[in-house]
Amino acid sequence: MKKLFSRLLLLAMAMLLVAGCGGEKKAEVVKIGFLAPLTGGNAATGVGLKNSADLAVKKANESGKYPYKFEVVFADDAGDPSTAVSAANKLIADKNIVAVGGHFNSGCALATVPIFHRSKVPIVITAAIHPDITGKGFKEVTRVMTAANVQNEYAGELATKEWGVKTICLINDRTDYGKTNATQFGEAAKKNGATILSEDGIAVGQQDFSALLTNIKAKNPDAVYFGGVATEAALLKRQMADLKMDCLFLSDSGIISDTFNKIAGDAAAGMIAFNIGKPLEELPGGKQFKADYEAAKYAEPYEAYGQFAYDTMGVIMDAISRAKSTDHAKVIEAIRTTKNYKGVIGDTTFDENGQTTTKLITTFISDGGKWVSYDKATIKVVDKKIKK
Repeated sequence: MKKLFSRLLLLAMAMLLVAGCGGEKKAEVVKIGFLAPLTGGNAATGVGLKNSADLAVKKANESGKYPYKFEVVFADDAGDPSTAVSAANKLIADKNIVAVGGHFNSGCALATVPIFHRSKVPIVITAAIHPDITGKGFKEVTRVMTAANVQNEYAGELATKEWGVKTICLINDRTDYGKTNATQFGEAAKKNGATILSEDGIAVGQQDFSALLTNIKAKNPDAVYFGGVATEAALLKRQMADLKMDCLFLSDSGIISDTFNKIAGDAAAGMIAFNIGKPLEELPGGKQFKADYEAAKYAEPYEAYGQFAYDTMGVIMDAISRAKSTDHAKVIEAIRTTKNYKGVIGDTTFDENGQTTTKLITTFISDGGKWVSYDKATIKVVDKKIKK
């Protein structure tokens, strides 16, 4: 009996030893940070970015393509530069975070890129388009979205040459993003023969624009251009309708959101916005991204820029894989040398400043409660007016 017990004990020990030696090796966990406005006026867009970044990581881990298990750590920049600085410092303080992606608001990105530069931590900007973000020569900073100046030069030329706009009133939301877009659009329009009648600033969060719009109506412009984001643009459009202003209302990519159409309601129809990129269904990976997103059953939509968040994470994960290291310096070098990365939006290659070389601009118009590319819309610009 004693011999039998000893043999059973040895057998059990041997089985434990085999299990310990032969167990499946766990992949190294690599953490990536992501910054987005998860609260505040741009929260809907920010949550769409968050979900899309999360989807990219999940699909990468499921693919078995990488020798790592990626994890994403989200931080809320609230669309506010001071909050963004705190959020960036929190991510940088986590020594296990290898790289960071994100930002929707240019003011946030302009506030944090010097911090990432000093900390020598790579950041890939997702949807903030101020040209200075990649204009400082920081090797730690790259961007997957086309810069604002390309979009605004296109918009200014189209409005004046194609639609015949001669007089314009500019409004901006006093943020770096809004002021940059309004100024660049105005300069492009003036270069093509238009006259700028006025330029005014509003405050983010402001609700009543009746006094400003009454003054602008008296100037009888062919068009009003707003540099800013969705909530203020929607309120402006609604109050322009109340004042029976029938001039063109133009804006930038920051207003292309379901939020705009919901807040503006019936007044949304005919709002024109210029966007970087193409409609999702026309992008190389658009249909697959949409199918994957729907299958993942996120509660919120991916909004206008989810595909850029998805590719932000893809570029970072690809670079970490090519670097074969989680060392910040090696990952920075790998991101900077990204060439023809095939993502949802197409091929991504960075120039000497870390700016994507992709230049895709699309004109959108609000038609039937949703954003439609202008060439497919039932609403058109005829004699400098919106016609159905």
